[in-house]
Amino acid sequence: MHELQALAATLRIGGAMIYPLLALSVVAAVVVLEKGFVFATRTRLPNSLLTAAETYDFDWQALEREVETLAPRNYFARFFRIIMEHRKRPVWWIESRAAEEASLIEKSLGRWLWILETTVTAAPLLGLLGTITGMVRAFKLFGSEGLVDPRGVTGGVAEALIATAVGLFIAIGALFSYNYFSYRLAQVMDEFEQLGTRIIDHIRLTGTEADP
Repeated sequence: MHELQALAATLRIGGAMIYPLLALSVVAAVVVLEKGFVFATRTRLPNSLLTAAETYDFDWQALEREVETLAPRNYFARFFRIIMEHRKRPVWWIESRAAEEASLIEKSLGRWLWILETTVTAAPLLGLLGTITGMVRAFKLFGSEGLVDPRGVTGGVAEALIATAVGLFIAIGALFSYNYFSYRLAQVMDEFEQLGTRIIDHIRLTGTEADP
């Protein structure tokens, strides 16, 4: 409890720029939680399904059973269903629909990541603005007769340093989060491409598709 009170008191010293920084951190935290939930629950690919898709002569019914075990909003389930629903059509049609679905999934997974990217740039700038206002407040205390209020100067310097530190802390957290989710997005899209290619190659080899 005392630690929280001390933290709140320290942040109050940071001046007016602390409030937009805190608002920015809350928004970024919400995005991080939302993306973490989405990637943890909707991009899960069981090993059994991966094994079934990578088998040279897999059974469509076995693959369908594996897909049905996934959650309805799982992105891999969406991707596999598109291919399975159109597997009797020409290959060029299947590839087109699979690419379209993968593009929609990529947009869905990447939604709101721009907020984290913006936070990486905006937070240090807001902290820098707090630094400037704090130093201006400190220098105002120097009058024609010298230093008027030493404690006021110390408060201004503290405001400048706290605003800078908070801005950098938020930016660093957003940077790591943005890079991690960008990596996971690229990883998921690579898996879509590899699995889609294997299944469509299987359709070509077995002649499952209809004649164009």
